[in-house]
Amino acid sequence: NFNYNFHLHSQISNDPSPGYNIEQMAKKGTKYIDLPYTVKGMDVPFSGILSYIEDAAHKLLSTGQCTPEDLCFSLQTLFAMLVEITERAMAHCGSQEVLIVGGVGCNLRLQEMMGVMCKERGAQLFATDERFCIDNGAMIAQAGWEMFRSGHVTELSDSWITQR
Repeated sequence: NFNYNFHLHSQISNDPSPGYNIEQMAKKGTKYIDLPYTVKGMDVPFSGILSYIEDAAHKLLSTGQCTPEDLCFSLQTLFAMLVEITERAMAHCGSQEVLIVGGVGCNLRLQEMMGVMCKERGAQLFATDERFCIDNGAMIAQAGWEMFRSGHVTELSDSWITQR
């Protein structure tokens, strides 16, 4: 699960969701802004690219070097990083299937990019719309059950809930 919500001078509305609004803005972007691309094995450190955007956004926007739509368009670099590690994971596991879930799984550009990779590998992509992608209690419960079954237990005192 990856939450790529960020705010450019608070110009991106939370209604219906920042992720959806970023996707719509990205469709109108035309100029690609070079962003840090960092993949370390199977890990994707998103903090670097998001920190860069947060630091550079004001300068880039105020000097007219790009538009908020261009930044949203360029932020899709994150999807290339996700596709790369997914393809690596498939190779390591011998998998021929990809299932996209979570809030970002609703993003059609991510689904398109993942679909291209799957087609090149002769693999199958499974994706759905926001009715089933957005994080929900059943997904969280399943993740907790799988963690418990694998021996991972979190003490109650180390647990918390952040609900939006």
